[in-house]
Amino acid sequence: MDDDRTEDSIIPSDYEEADERSLSRDLRAPVKPAGNRQGPMELGASNTRFQWAVTLIFATALGALFAQEGPKIVTDTARNITKNENITGPIDFWVRVPYFLLGTIVGSFVASLLIRYFQSLGEKWRETEPGERITLMLGAVVGLLVAVTSINIFTAFISDKPVIALLVFGIWVGSSAALIYAMETMQEVLPWYKNRGPVKRTGMKILDTNVIIDGRIYDVARTGFIEGQLYVPGFVLEELQYIADSHDPLRRQRGKRGLEVLRHLQADFEMEVRIHDHLAPDAQDGVDSRLVRLAKAVGGDLVTNDHNLNRVATLQDVRVLNLNDLSLSLRPNVLPQERLALTIVREGNQIGQGIGYLDDGTMVVVENGQKFVGQFHEVVVTQVIQTERGKLIFAEIEGEEKPTRKSGPRRGSY
Repeated sequence: MDDDRTEDSIIPSDYEEADERSLSRDLRAPVKPAGNRQGPMELGASNTRFQWAVTLIFATALGALFAQEGPKIVTDTARNITKNENITGPIDFWVRVPYFLLGTIVGSFVASLLIRYFQSLGEKWRETEPGERITLMLGAVVGLLVAVTSINIFTAFISDKPVIALLVFGIWVGSSAALIYAMETMQEVLPWYKNRGPVKRTGMKILDTNVIIDGRIYDVARTGFIEGQLYVPGFVLEELQYIADSHDPLRRQRGKRGLEVLRHLQADFEMEVRIHDHLAPDAQDGVDSRLVRLAKAVGGDLVTNDHNLNRVATLQDVRVLNLNDLSLSLRPNVLPQERLALTIVREGNQIGQGIGYLDDGTMVVVENGQKFVGQFHEVVVTQVIQTERGKLIFAEIEGEEKPTRKSGPRRGSY
């Protein structure tokens, strides 16, 4: 019934692939939020200083260790290979310098590996919900207590300490995993899961893929009808990039359109990207599921024009702003006997009918308008029918005879 929305004036019809790639890379970087709180730049500088400190400690420690023990190890190795116990080497300052440099290189490499490992652990820990953190900590502590109490039992039968250590470690890991799994299955009765209250509403507007591709979100935001922080999840941006790289020309154009809309939103409004994605970390879930989880976690509103996502989010007590509903509600009310002026653009399905459209795209079926196709004419509304997709208006031209129809039901939809 409604015409498809054409390209907005803000969206260029074509642009270079290099600009598209640079746009996608730029959008992946979080935008510094407004306010006096510490931003990404300050946090990045603090993390860099900490990493340099850890690297320096490891490099110095391993450098000193290599300088002290390296010459001895080389000398002992040479003796074992040549079977000559008389081999000795001068161990002075200049001999130790290469070993020290080698140790600093190895220490720097080890430090970088450890930093990356603990950073990934820290990210996963921050992504974990508070109730899950309590479960993990409690499971680890109780598992450790079970393992410690088993030491006396093992020492009574086993004298080999390495074997005892391995058994205790295995009991700790096994009992912790079993306890954590048991608590995960009892979330309904555990207080740190059961007493979780609703998240306070923040007014953040979370954009989904469809509403970005649609493009009307920019016009609505520009008029000031959307308040609060705009947020684009990283997985939505990745889906847009995937669509923009599609082999299908239509899908590729839609993806490019969405990226260009984001460019204008980022230029004209405060928009955050990826910052809160850790609240919906499971990449195996669909984009719609992660959007709903994210909106619930941050207390935000979901902005979409997807009917199915609208229903799913509403069922989970997430507030949804549907642009299609907004568009329908803004259409002017038309009553029977009201006069409209429009252009009849084509013939209708029935004999003698003509089809025209209002400025908002609403279809008007003119009963006796077939012979006026291509003309601008005034019509009188006779009936208004509300459908799932909007309104369907029937009208006629005054003074014209109604065409005679064959008996039988009307054919199909318009």
